[in-house]
Amino acid sequence: MIFTATQIAGILNGVVDGDETVEVSKLAKIEEGTKGSLTFLSNPKYTPYIYKTEASITIVDKDFEVESEITTTLIRVENAYKAFSQLLEYYNKVKMNKHGIEQPSFISESASYKDDIYLGAFSYLGDNVTIGDNAKIYPNVYIGDNVTLGDNVVVFAGAKIYSETIIGNGCVIHSGAIVGADGFGFTPNEKGEYTKVPQTGNVIIEDNVDVGAGTTIDRATLGSTVIRKGVKLDNQIQIAHNVEIGAHTAIAAQTGIAGSTKIGKHCLIGGQVGIAGHLIIGNQVKIQAQSGIGRNIKDKETIQGSPALGYSDYNKSYVHFKNLPKIVDTVYKLEKKINSNE
Repeated sequence: MIFTATQIAGILNGVVDGDETVEVSKLAKIEEGTKGSLTFLSNPKYTPYIYKTEASITIVDKDFEVESEITTTLIRVENAYKAFSQLLEYYNKVKMNKHGIEQPSFISESASYKDDIYLGAFSYLGDNVTIGDNAKIYPNVYIGDNVTLGDNVVVFAGAKIYSETIIGNGCVIHSGAIVGADGFGFTPNEKGEYTKVPQTGNVIIEDNVDVGAGTTIDRATLGSTVIRKGVKLDNQIQIAHNVEIGAHTAIAAQTGIAGSTKIGKHCLIGGQVGIAGHLIIGNQVKIQAQSGIGRNIKDKETIQGSPALGYSDYNKSYVHFKNLPKIVDTVYKLEKKINSNE
């Protein structure tokens, strides 16, 4: 896509300072700008780059003062950072403005969808699938029987959504995600062999949830695994059967949550956190990266470690962890001295 300075200024309600006809077709950091690219300047730390950048257009605050010669065309706006973010959003919408049904693809006769759907090649819509307005389903997506997708849902290439799953409005499911696979349910017999426990529940994802690439959300054994509205899940997260995650909680990559654990609202959970099953994690809890959680956590706690400790307790203890060899050596010397005086 190619835009002129005039077009961009119109989108951002800005003013062009320079060549109004100059064109751009890509985005760049100001220090990496090349001909045909668009960049922005909002942090004063990067001001020297505006005099060296080869970017064709740079978005700046309206009160920016040029102190020496520049080659880039300026677009002056109220707030350069917000304007660039607005432009990124606009660019993304234009880029993703796909419509129509590509072939080959399979659509069950009982599936229902709106005329404005985008369905990529080699996708599969099972029996009784229902899809809302403005859905974007990219190539090689599998959507099983009795799945419901709300309005403005985006499912990127290669994602798999198993039967009975319910996904709300405005959700984004990234490539390789698997929603609704069987939970890890097995029971041992007297021989020590495992028999599978049927997983008959489903997954419910409420509105405006993002599910990262390669993330897996298991269906419930009975009832539902529930992801509440506004939750943000990073890549490669494992969410087991019957888990519930509260509204607007954000979880970083490689976290694993075992079965039937309930996580509250507005929690922040770092990468590679492991959470045992059947626990209750309160609201507004912060869990630092690589922590192991084996107990219930009260509201607003900040914890770290494995097993996790209170955050401040962990930091105090860590000082002693680092000095442990010296402390042990001192204790040995004291014991030896005491024993020699006996």
